[in-house]
Amino acid sequence: MQINNKPSYYYLVSLSNKENLDLCIKYNLAGFTNSINGVWTYLEIGEGDYISFLYGARVHNLYQVLKKVALKNAENLPPWPQIKFKESGKIYYFPFRLYLKPIRKLEESLVRVEFAYVAENLLLRGGYRKTHFQADQTTLQNVSQMGNVWNENFNSLQISNLEYNIFEPRFTRVRTQVKIPEIFYFQEIILQTLVKYYLINNLNKFFKELFLLKSPILNELEILSEKALPEGHIDLLIKEAIPIGQARKIVIEVKKQKAKMQHLEQLDYYLSEFKDECICGILIANEFPKRIIKAVQNKNIKLVKWSIDINLNFPQPFNEILKNFKLEVLQ
Repeated sequence: MQINNKPSYYYLVSLSNKENLDLCIKYNLAGFTNSINGVWTYLEIGEGDYISFLYGARVHNLYQVLKKVALKNAENLPPWPQIKFKESGKIYYFPFRLYLKPIRKLEESLVRVEFAYVAENLLLRGGYRKTHFQADQTTLQNVSQMGNVWNENFNSLQISNLEYNIFEPRFTRVRTQVKIPEIFYFQEIILQTLVKYYLINNLNKFFKELFLLKSPILNELEILSEKALPEGHIDLLIKEAIPIGQARKIVIEVKKQKAKMQHLEQLDYYLSEFKDECICGILIANEFPKRIIKAVQNKNIKLVKWSIDINLNFPQPFNEILKNFKLEVLQ
């Protein structure tokens, strides 16, 4: 089986207020805060991917990402004002930015059936507390037929080169080295993104190692982040982009440290939710105790060990970590 993944993915970027939405639309720009969720979103969405803005349960416009930049000393850079929380005193600003090309002009309600995949995730995850929601290819195809093609000229925010420098976010295992927004502590959501990019680049190789190339998947596959279910959320979901007859899936649970029995129980639940359409579950962790290895012998669950051949005791750029990231199938 030859797997040919689509190069572009689709995300809905959630906004906290109308002022920020208007600025995003005016300048064809998306911005993410100096937080772990902000840098996670910035890493997840790639150049060439598609996004829409989500505000007030409405989906605004369709854009393609032209360029990504992380700006140093962005505290006072336009267009968005800083956000200060009274209780914590924390100040958030927007160093992580996506420059966008408008593709379609639209404003549609999220309750439309075409947005069911995202709406279900949003409801099960408790609303807009997430920075972004990934949608599937079916949603992107539907949005590509809504509204009207953007035929107007579009503006981009112009900032003098004297006002900023760019940087590449780095990650470390040593908390004392953290210097946000340039250096973050290596957390599990960053590991999930590493796994996702690794699979996008190596899916045929990975399936061969899992002995899954003979599985009855006939259509192109897509890899989606954080699919919500009533009893939790799947870290990564591999599914047929255009299912015909059956919608085959593989569910993946990613753990930063040692695998535990509760992780197997969670995977068992996910497999039961998707029933016969789930080919298998995959547990990815850094270490597998013997009892875990023994426990999966009669289960439809594969064990995969992750490793990084680079020293994260020193801050490392995400792309360098990805180059040195490996997945090893245990059984």
